[in-house]
Amino acid sequence: MPPTDSLVTGTADSEDTLDLQLPADFLALRVTGEPGAGQDTGAAQNAGVGAVQNAEAAQGVEAVQDSSPVWGTVLPLLGGDLLDQVAEWGPTTTAAGEFQLRPVRLDRDLPLISQWMNDPAVAAFWELAGPADVTEAHLAAQLTGDGRSVPCLGVLDGTPMSYWELYRADLDPLARHYPARPHDTGLHLLLGDVADRGRGVGSILLRAVADLVLDRRPACTRVVAEPDVRNVPSLAAFLNAGFRFSAEVDLPGKRAALMLRDRSLRSLL
Repeated sequence: MPPTDSLVTGTADSEDTLDLQLPADFLALRVTGEPGAGQDTGAAQNAGVGAVQNAEAAQGVEAVQDSSPVWGTVLPLLGGDLLDQVAEWGPTTTAAGEFQLRPVRLDRDLPLISQWMNDPAVAAFWELAGPADVTEAHLAAQLTGDGRSVPCLGVLDGTPMSYWELYRADLDPLARHYPARPHDTGLHLLLGDVADRGRGVGSILLRAVADLVLDRRPACTRVVAEPDVRNVPSLAAFLNAGFRFSAEVDLPGKRAALMLRDRSLRSLL
């Protein structure tokens, strides 16, 4: 549950994580199946990701302390994430223009994201103001992690204009605070340009990204967000984007509104 809100909000607290129980065949792949001479790397990737998906379907998820580096090493090795390859989702057409999520690359994107984090309106919630290495540490924790959280730039008509975090809410500490379902997908949003705030762009993009998640992640039945209850503009943006208010939950550092966009209701809201 890294940020505390989803339009201009967040915290850098990501100290605790949930994890999956790894099946024995997946651990065997970790030990003996690393790509080498004569091995089909693509087959190894497919086998590993398939094992993860099968394990989730058969066992669900378990809230445990992260006591092993296995996920942090296996998922990068397999070239995957736990969000069905966000990098391959492609663009989508919205009322604001053509939009695409582009996974963050530190060497290319850090200066811009750090600049946004130093906007006082953003810093009040994300708490990442200061030198670029503050933002770098926040991004690196996700980029070198196990793939359960993917930081992205939102690119509108070719121009980077927003920062997003897509994450597996069912594998996040957030899951301890609501009845999570397997593959629940959470999101956070920061609109970088002040000119894009307060004129409906946030709602348009929230709906577009939620629909992308539901289209590209067949196992996901709902998209989750947890904006601060005091952030009325953010709550309105989510409601306008087809999310529904589910409950108020007490999270570390804030009282949040649990917002859900359901696959079953997407054509009605």
